Amino acid sequence: MEEEKNNEGEKAEAKKKQESKEKSSGKSSTGLDENVAAFLSYLLGLITGVLFFVVEKKSEFVKFHAMQSLITFGIVWIISLVLAPLSLIIGPLSLLLWVFLMYKAYKGEKYKIPGIGDFAEKQAKDLK
Repeated sequence: MEEEKNNEGEKAEAKKKQESKEKSSGKSSTGLDENVAAFLSYLLGLITGVLFFVVEKKSEFVKFHAMQSLITFGIVWIISLVLAPLSLIIGPLSLLLWVFLMYKAYKGEKYKIPGIGDFAEKQAKDLK
């Protein structure tokens, strides 16, 4: 019984360590706090995604958010062009997504969009 409690405690501690690794901590090479740089990488979608991806040299957190911004809003832009008649639906949904991603980045969270987040993370690491 005592051993089970120790194992559960160790698992909880390992989970906390993993979560803290997923959050931002410190400054980026831009001189901004990582969470601010990640937030700004979403601000103008494709433009700031490219800008922060190119400018950032050391923070994987910022590079991840910049790449996710680039991919996500590139896809949204293409969908908007192809499905222009549905822009009344696509516009508000992309606005909600944009605000949500900026919020998560500012909070220092490495939120991965399903289907895009893992790809963005891999690209950000591979294209250093």
